[in-house]
Amino acid sequence: MKVLILSCNTGGGHNAAARAILEEMQRRGLDARMEDALRFGGPKASRIVSEGYVRIAKDAPALFGGLYRAGGLLSSGKRKSPVYYANALCAGALAGYIRQEGFDAAVCPHLFPAEALTRARRDLPGSFRFYAVATDYTCIPFMEETEPDLFFIPHADLAQEFASRGIARETLLATGIPVSSRFLEREERQAARRALGLPEEGRILLLMTGSMGFGDVLPLPEALCGIAPDVRVVVLTGNNARLREQLCARYGESGRVRALPFTEEVPRFFAAADAVLTKPGGLTSTEAAVFGVPLIHTDPIPGCETRNAAFFSERGLSVQACGREEIVHAASRLLNDPDACARMRAAQAQTLNRHAARDIADIVERGGRAGAAQEGFAI
Repeated sequence: MKVLILSCNTGGGHNAAARAILEEMQRRGLDARMEDALRFGGPKASRIVSEGYVRIAKDAPALFGGLYRAGGLLSSGKRKSPVYYANALCAGALAGYIRQEGFDAAVCPHLFPAEALTRARRDLPGSFRFYAVATDYTCIPFMEETEPDLFFIPHADLAQEFASRGIARETLLATGIPVSSRFLEREERQAARRALGLPEEGRILLLMTGSMGFGDVLPLPEALCGIAPDVRVVVLTGNNARLREQLCARYGESGRVRALPFTEEVPRFFAAADAVLTKPGGLTSTEAAVFGVPLIHTDPIPGCETRNAAFFSERGLSVQACGREEIVHAASRLLNDPDACARMRAAQAQTLNRHAARDIADIVERGGRAGAAQEGFAI
């Protein structure tokens, strides 16, 4: 069996979900390949779209939220949107590539390739299968325009929302959001700290800013260190070199604040931390909850992240805190209330499927289609 996994570079979460599925499929010996779907729109399409998307989300979050709300108003199952027709421009080249390489199925953890593949499928064999994966805890605008065989959603509680937007209920499977197997094993805390060169004593707060270093975080480490003398803050600045430089200039060699660039060692940092603070991206939130670490959601980028934070906080999977004062209060509470942390970890374990990547790969490998029995996941 040959499987194509299509993502794009509008933030790191979609690619992380794609890589989790790729990892699981390759582990079981399937011929799987991951591609940037936007490259089929021409040599510059991926860079222009991805950089524009990230720039708006990072530098103009209010505008991003306004565009998201406008998309929600425009989104309809009765007509195709300009977003669909823009992505459909990739369809011809994408269909040609799928035929040439002989793929049997494709998995799309992003709206853009799902829309392109919805159009491309007209030119593909009837036996070809197409699966979409939701990577946020809401039905984002325009998802109802896509026509996958099956739609993997984060949780059964979201089924009515997806169905109300016009997505056929029989296509919905509540598998959860796929994360890498590296988040399924917990390293001992002291060993993780030694491996990362962090102090073995004291308490550590991990402040994450996403793959692109989102948010106004410069004053926050100082406020968090003020909780107690033994509190240290590690800031993961993603690919934002300027943010890291600013943090290093502000906090110098104090030893209590450490700013680090993009890293592949996030599971180890989770193991080392007493609590994690992050904006509520769908993937990072899922990774933290699947790992089982006390979680504080900081100010969201307006749109789907607002819904992610609400889903988590309403079920006790995280604490939602907006603004410096609320964030510091939430961090102080978790650091000083082990019972609250234990309750949060229990809720995380009970609510989310840790093995979503495995379960999605099982269904794809079996050739799952709408209406077929999918025990444990059908809505």
